[in-house]
Amino acid sequence: MKGSMVALVTPFKNNEIDYNALERLLEFHLQNKTDAIVFLGTTAETATLANDEKESLLRFATQRVKGKMPFIIGTGTNNVKQTIINTSRAEHYEADAALIVTPYYNKPTQEGIYLYYKEIVSKTNIPIIMYNVPGRTGCNQSADTTIRLANDFPGRIIAIKEASGDLVQAGKIIKHAPKDFIVLSGEDALNLPLMCIGAKGCISVTANIVPLQMSNMIHAALEGNYEEAKRIHLELIEVNQNMFIETNPIPVKNALAMMGYIDKEVRLPLCDLKAESLITLEKCLKSLKLI
Repeated sequence: MKGSMVALVTPFKNNEIDYNALERLLEFHLQNKTDAIVFLGTTAETATLANDEKESLLRFATQRVKGKMPFIIGTGTNNVKQTIINTSRAEHYEADAALIVTPYYNKPTQEGIYLYYKEIVSKTNIPIIMYNVPGRTGCNQSADTTIRLANDFPGRIIAIKEASGDLVQAGKIIKHAPKDFIVLSGEDALNLPLMCIGAKGCISVTANIVPLQMSNMIHAALEGNYEEAKRIHLELIEVNQNMFIETNPIPVKNALAMMGYIDKEVRLPLCDLKAESLITLEKCLKSLKLI
């Protein structure tokens, strides 16, 4: 669970999952040094997928990457019973880990967050990566809660995708959690700063379109070659920013469409980029010779 991991989009065509496009994306990452693929994360528009669509996507995608690349399945919901069912399904598909987001909308206390993960650990067997993204969930999982969970469930709760944007919080986790506990960047603009203080990789949106560059940057940092990592990070500054010019995954899907991999279709309540955002994104991709 180290390196450059992509939070993969779900390609749609006429409001159905586009499996031809999905196969192209999987091959793209297999050929470009992506270290692991995350299915059914935020970037996958998982909240808009029906249960049968999730099942079908997992059957299709896991068959194509199993034995070739580690994969992680997003299983978190704001319903602990459903999260346990989803996490058991990830075990069935032999995922390397389950990515479980802090319960959204409920706005739990820190004790509630702790008890939520404790319950999931008690009913499942797969390694768990926690996912803290307060901008989406409405609550922040504190460093103290993360450290407590890491200490209480070693070998089961193995990592956190930290997308709070708070370098101090991430630094406290890195400093005080067990040495084998992994912090992963969940915000592409902060990938290198987090790597410099001890993160071990990222779960990335930007890696959807520049998997090789992202992998090279992360691995340069892991190897201590910070000058090379800095060069690539600065090269990707604008594209990292523009992947969030509007709500993720609208920009990244438009970028992949411009690159010829997918249709730019998103599901309601998401909608297409505004005209001015599209112009900005297109200019950015041209500057990197991606289109």
